[in-house]
Amino acid sequence: MANSIPHEGEGEGAIVAEINITPLTDVFLVLLIIFMVTSSVIANTGKNVNLPEAVESSQTPKQAVNVTLDELGGVQINGKDVPYDQLLPYLKAALADAEQKTVILRGDKMVVLEKAVHVLDTAQIAGAEGFSLATKKPARK
Repeated sequence: MANSIPHEGEGEGAIVAEINITPLTDVFLVLLIIFMVTSSVIANTGKNVNLPEAVESSQTPKQAVNVTLDELGGVQINGKDVPYDQLLPYLKAALADAEQKTVILRGDKMVVLEKAVHVLDTAQIAGAEGFSLATKKPARK
């Protein structure tokens, strides 16, 4: 009879030393899905306003300060409600935290021009270096 003593690592009682990466892959896929869902929600924060239509548009910087004016006179800065009469200190704080000193005005198409001009004037006093107006593409006919 030949040598019947099993060597280390052979036989029924041997330890399997392989890493199973299937659970790790599952976790990464779940994290990827969560990231994709939350990033689309973050991009659509703020009040839902009926933006005016424009044929021509350009891409605005994502690090800018978003100011939203709704048709009832409510104001939001970066998705947070702000009193209209205290716009200046809130804009100064938002511009201080922003990478780019640009203000994007998202005004409902029913907003009176006087309020939009007041917001842009206040933003300039607060230190804004550039302005953009948010619009939407016209509906196809």
